[in-house]
Amino acid sequence: METPVLFTPTLPTFFTMFLLIYLFARFVLFRSWGPKHRPEASSCVTSLAHSTPAVFMAIHALIHSQTTSIFASQNTAFENTVLEYSIAYFLVDLLHYLLFFPSEVLFILHHLATLYVFLTCRYVVHHGAYAIIVLLFLAEITSGCQNVWTLASFRRDDSASAAKLYDFLSPRFYAFYTVFRAVLGPLFMFKMGLFYVSGAAGEEVPTWAWVSWMVVIVIAICVSILWVLSHWKDWYRDKVQKKER
Repeated sequence: METPVLFTPTLPTFFTMFLLIYLFARFVLFRSWGPKHRPEASSCVTSLAHSTPAVFMAIHALIHSQTTSIFASQNTAFENTVLEYSIAYFLVDLLHYLLFFPSEVLFILHHLATLYVFLTCRYVVHHGAYAIIVLLFLAEITSGCQNVWTLASFRRDDSASAAKLYDFLSPRFYAFYTVFRAVLGPLFMFKMGLFYVSGAAGEEVPTWAWVSWMVVIVIAICVSILWVLSHWKDWYRDKVQKKER
């Protein structure tokens, strides 16, 4: 049996990388932007640097999983790397919110809860990464589109092309988000919950771990569903108002 490694140099390396990306975006890419959107735009670029590689890393980790009891299997070295990559990103983005948007309590709590799941899976339990990485894939596959959509929303009042891009992306992004976050996410969450409730995890994933993970996952998915429903409602209202003009 492989001995779990409690520390590897990849976490500080990834953290430094994301921090440098954030600083580059803030002081170079968006140096001409005003103070209102400059920090948020920098966060979007950092998220873009995380989401696309994370999706491909997750796919690689899931394809090369060799175990049968995948929900409770010991983390592989590459699964741990995927977790560390995401831990580093969320730490940098958490610092961003604490420094520039401390009133954004929902985002801060989201990042803290996500970090709790990743950190305990990676450094305490050493098992169960497969399910966490599936959920990471379902979340991050929408992030690239979301960040482009968000950047366009920042500039749509000042740029006709940004407004056009925002209007083009909005229904497509909402549909994409709905499929992965509001349909596939809950389905996988249900399958994951059935596995743990059945006791099939045995002692590999302690009860306190999977129960707390499931609480975080259920809340995160519910918030995602409410978020996209709210945006669908706003999009439909705006569409009706434009027709009435």
